[in-house]
Amino acid sequence: MTFKKIIGKLHLWLGLASGIVVLWLGITGCILAFEREITQLTQSYRFVEKNSADYLPPIVLKDSVDKYLNGKETSSIEYLGTNDAALAYYYDDSVYYQIFVNPYTGHVQKIKDMDDDFFRTILMGHYELWLGEPGRIIISTATLIFLVMMISGIILWWPKNKSAAKQRFKFKWKPTTKWRRKNYDMHNVLGFYMTWIAIFLAITGLVMGFEWFSNSLYFVTSSGKSMPEHVHPLSDSTLAGTVDKQKMVNTVWLDLMKQKKSDNKVGIAFPHDDADALEGYVNHNLDSYFNADFYHYDQFTGKELHTDGVYAGKFETAPLSDKIMRMNYDIHVGAVLGLPGKILAFFASLIAASLPVTGFIIWRGRKRKIKKSNPIVVD
Repeated sequence: MTFKKIIGKLHLWLGLASGIVVLWLGITGCILAFEREITQLTQSYRFVEKNSADYLPPIVLKDSVDKYLNGKETSSIEYLGTNDAALAYYYDDSVYYQIFVNPYTGHVQKIKDMDDDFFRTILMGHYELWLGEPGRIIISTATLIFLVMMISGIILWWPKNKSAAKQRFKFKWKPTTKWRRKNYDMHNVLGFYMTWIAIFLAITGLVMGFEWFSNSLYFVTSSGKSMPEHVHPLSDSTLAGTVDKQKMVNTVWLDLMKQKKSDNKVGIAFPHDDADALEGYVNHNLDSYFNADFYHYDQFTGKELHTDGVYAGKFETAPLSDKIMRMNYDIHVGAVLGLPGKILAFFASLIAASLPVTGFIIWRGRKRKIKKSNPIVVD
């Protein structure tokens, strides 16, 4: 058996094993690519009317939101654009809420239980088939298989000579072209062009799905270093009761707001207890997550605290390996390149979803052809 025949068998059986999951990942990937754009169009409570007043401080917004949380306390507050509602978050082991609040008046516009959110439901199905850890393993394994299939597909597709190459890069359909030939071209030509984008979608998916893959990628991109563990800094709890913590939150927030531009996000995460640090960040793009600077402070003194980890400090000064990890989700959904990147991710996901279908049709057609050419003779 030749090398290409071995690759062909591998491509076939891996495709049959992972096809349904790849189809699901492609469809849900298409939906998630334009999550922000769709929610902006359909959810009016995300917006406010800009007035002459300044933003209310996070403590004031927290007090306003906490009244609706039945004894629970807001975890963090995020300020977005000048015409956007501020976002308050609450989460624990059982619930996750997003609360949209007017940053100029403190009026709560919407409390959303994220268990009922369409896009979060799709995201969890995309990530773990709503099955928890077993589902994540199924999805991640199928993604790994798909990555191998893309590589094997390129090997099978690669033309032997220039004459063959002319037929591989574009469709040559005529009115008389049979649908099976059209299906074959869709699988091969679209698959070829899609692969150069989808390979990044698969790799970034594996980073989120398998810890060993994430650590391996970090090891390679950092020239042999291990991914640093996030070390959460602590406040000096001996100072509890001696200073006004709310005033310190306001001081830190005002300092972060000096960096904010109209298309930036500024967030404050409140300490859980007296030993916890006060956290803040400035994200320099409303449409993505990666270009963000993370800070930690002693909640009593306001002193900036050092911490280690991928999500520590400024993006600009982070090593390449850390930047790649921070960019991972935005690469996965195409947001790293803005709207053009999302469009590329959408079509790559759409074509990826079609490949198991077109591939199955090719396989079934060949099986029937073999049966017809080898009829069973009964004496």
